[in-house]
Amino acid sequence: MKFLARRLGFYLVTAWAAVTINFIIPRAMPGDPVQSLINRYQGQLSTDAVHSLYVLFGLDKNTDLWTQYWQYWGQILHGNLGLSFVFFPTPVSQVISQSLPWTVGLVGVATIISVVGGSLIGVLIGWRRGSWVDGILPVTTFFSSVPYFWLGLIAIAAFAVTWPVLPTGGGYDGGLVPGWTWAFVGSVVQHALLPAVTIIMSSISGWILGMRNMMVTVTSEDYVTVAQAKGLSERRVMFGYAARNAILPQMSGFALSLGFVVSGTLVMELVFSYPGIGFQLFQAIGGKDYPLMQGIFLIITFSVLLANIAADFVYVLLDPRTRQES
Repeated sequence: MKFLARRLGFYLVTAWAAVTINFIIPRAMPGDPVQSLINRYQGQLSTDAVHSLYVLFGLDKNTDLWTQYWQYWGQILHGNLGLSFVFFPTPVSQVISQSLPWTVGLVGVATIISVVGGSLIGVLIGWRRGSWVDGILPVTTFFSSVPYFWLGLIAIAAFAVTWPVLPTGGGYDGGLVPGWTWAFVGSVVQHALLPAVTIIMSSISGWILGMRNMMVTVTSEDYVTVAQAKGLSERRVMFGYAARNAILPQMSGFALSLGFVVSGTLVMELVFSYPGIGFQLFQAIGGKDYPLMQGIFLIITFSVLLANIAADFVYVLLDPRTRQES
């Protein structure tokens, strides 16, 4: 279909631009990105060892920039994102693979709960606008206006300090060995409760408000009036006609949310000392770990692109007009 083909071409160009920018930025920055690693072993590295580091990180001054660019593409296509400075000599791909499941598991589940729950509540409020259920909006808006890291600090003070029923932070209890055991899984869930609730409380209001406004607009359309005149049940009209069309604009926001799941919530992970990708990015910035920063940025970019591609396919399935244009 032409619509999907055009979108796919756009995403391919965007992916190429992202990789190219990711290659150029560290080389355009002032200073020497490898110098921070060399300083750790000052006086202990020979000239040959220093030169080997430049070659290892693809920054050999004897190699022209164009050759380095194609070498960088070759490394990416083979899944090689380089070696981390902070965790040297651990590969960047290994560092990311260890932290990515934590972020996807926590932020992904919290995002899906926020989107599904917020959209359902928005459908009900929009369908019954003007009733008592509209009173939910000010409450949810209040929580969304409070910075999520501040909600996190309040949650820690309330449920981990004053009333110590949940841990203050971390991914699991320190005495446990990671594995698929009930003790470990239970500890992971227990440590994820506070940050997950914080994310949901701070983000669900936007989904409720967006869906509510679209429902108010859609319910005045002729096809909803015709469906009601046919004597269809209220539930079928609400979900089969009104909500199905009202949710279309939400799909773009949902796609972006899924894409940014990979980036995690940086401040939230810092507040709760959660071992996710956002916490690793913070360490990479502090340690001037350019390969790790490049790898994380690249993963975030590709995840957003893939999420948008999936959203385009879903949009085509939900909106017949798109299929006619394509």
